[in-house]
Amino acid sequence: MRKKERAMEIIRRLKEEYPVADCTLDYDHAWKLLVSVRLAAQCTDARVNVVAEDLYAKYPDVDALADASPEDIEAIVKPCGLGKSKARDISACMKIIRDEYGGKVPDDFDKLLKLPGVGRKSANLIMGDVFGKPAIVTDTHCIRLANRMGLVDGIKDPKKVEMALWKIIPPMEGSDFCHRLVYHGREVCTARTKPFCDRCCLEDVCKKAGVK
Repeated sequence: MRKKERAMEIIRRLKEEYPVADCTLDYDHAWKLLVSVRLAAQCTDARVNVVAEDLYAKYPDVDALADASPEDIEAIVKPCGLGKSKARDISACMKIIRDEYGGKVPDDFDKLLKLPGVGRKSANLIMGDVFGKPAIVTDTHCIRLANRMGLVDGIKDPKKVEMALWKIIPPMEGSDFCHRLVYHGREVCTARTKPFCDRCCLEDVCKKAGVK
């Protein structure tokens, strides 16, 4: 089975297995997702959602967060780890959004990349979830599963995995596909244990079924 054929079959089956493909970070505004995805580095989404709620309770909009000192932000986001650098990036990012974009997150990939603390993964998440544009979010689940399933061959670099997947994943499927990989990676094709291939809906099309 060629990679593109395998990809289409995997997409079809994951849609059946996980009909709802939502981001696991809670947000109701684009700027909140931008903040949360920065907090999510080396931290679980569940913890981020709790900490972010405390952050937004004190700083309910872009202006308030832009006016806050990095030290005050750090005091709240410290439980997410890397508090100093995350607080610094969030502070600088909110100032730019307030001063240069009128309080609105830009819907341009290159402009997003120029924001402090925003890399390709974060920019793709914003483009796909907020603006409904083609996106491929190469987080740890995506990279691990794409390799196990044979969609990429031994590629660990996030950008290289992203570029390889763009060639075989239909543009408007990318965002939801990556969300479904997160669900599947947490529930079945796990990282910290041997994957549960015996209850995987992809066992017969996965290139590395049964291999950790």
